[in-house]
Amino acid sequence: MTKLFIKDVDLRGKKVFVRVDYNVPLDEQGNITDDARIRATLPTLNYLLDEDAKIVLASHLGRPGGKVVPGLSVRPIAKRLNRLLDKNVKLAKDCIGPEVESQINNLKTGDVLLLENLRFHSEEEDNDPEFAKALVGSCDVFIQEAFGNCHRSHASMVSINGAVSQAAAGFLLKKEIDYFEKAVNNPLRPLVALVGGAKVVDKIKIIENLVKKVDKLIIGGAMAFPFLNVHGYGVGKSKIDETVIVKVMMINKLAKERGVKIYLPVDFVIADNFDKRAETKVATFQEIPDDWYALDIGPASTKLFSEAMQNAKTIIWNGPMGAFEMDAFSRGTYAMVESVVSAYALTIVGGGDTDLAFHRMGESYKVSFISTGGGAFLELLEGKELPGVATLTDKD
Repeated sequence: MTKLFIKDVDLRGKKVFVRVDYNVPLDEQGNITDDARIRATLPTLNYLLDEDAKIVLASHLGRPGGKVVPGLSVRPIAKRLNRLLDKNVKLAKDCIGPEVESQINNLKTGDVLLLENLRFHSEEEDNDPEFAKALVGSCDVFIQEAFGNCHRSHASMVSINGAVSQAAAGFLLKKEIDYFEKAVNNPLRPLVALVGGAKVVDKIKIIENLVKKVDKLIIGGAMAFPFLNVHGYGVGKSKIDETVIVKVMMINKLAKERGVKIYLPVDFVIADNFDKRAETKVATFQEIPDDWYALDIGPASTKLFSEAMQNAKTIIWNGPMGAFEMDAFSRGTYAMVESVVSAYALTIVGGGDTDLAFHRMGESYKVSFISTGGGAFLELLEGKELPGVATLTDKD
């Protein structure tokens, strides 16, 4: 069975249910602070409008835990869509029920209806098939556009596929998958992966998969600590997850067998406390005091990593190089941003903090592709199939 694309489906005059990922950040007043995820779906929405479809949009927002939380209403999203689409986007009071069903049935060509937060109902996260049927109602086609949630087996991601006659990928989802395939499964080489971040147990699975595919592997952030540890070096008071040591040894062995070059930091920005006001200095990896923390890669490491990327034809990056949330420990990440955007390579970035670094530096437009999904992007890097993508098959 083949996966369908939005252009493969007859949409003219049809009621089309579109699962989007509008889980956007809001400030204390409920204003949207970054609408990138909304803008990313505009090609699909405009295509549907051009095809004279009747559009039903559904998304989650935050973690209301199956209860109605007024502060997590999608109302601000409807207002933003009004402006971006230059249309009167209607907002439903709920996502299921007789009133919503009536609104869907009364849609006219070119109408757009945004359903209320899916996660106001616990059945969404329970992947309840009856909830999925109630959601889609009388809609004819399901379009999957919520890449950022495709790693979740939720009702609007998986069960909903069985409630409609056709299900297909939107432009954004196809773009996400195509770029990933191009970068990992059919890359121009050398292929360089840059992996950082603090979630070592989660990221070690990614490195296990990437070492089988890449030519060079650059490791920063807390990810570097267990790799240094197996070579007999301490990292001061920085935490090392002992549970990953065996896997690190296996990764090193496999890298040697495949001729994959692994690059680790040679120096760090260290601090006497895990605090933005802490005393800091630069030390080589051999000279980190036992009572200090390594919180960012140092200047020699940034130069080493930058040089390692010079001949890359494809670069994948996930995870910052240090405690990026504190300004004193963000310089290594910013230096890598400069190196990535100056490389003559296909560049793909995924992960919230990594994405944020490019936006803060005003360099996001220089990257080939920035993924809209954090967890979904990570699971692809692990080599997993995403539940929200796997269900998009031709039923004929």
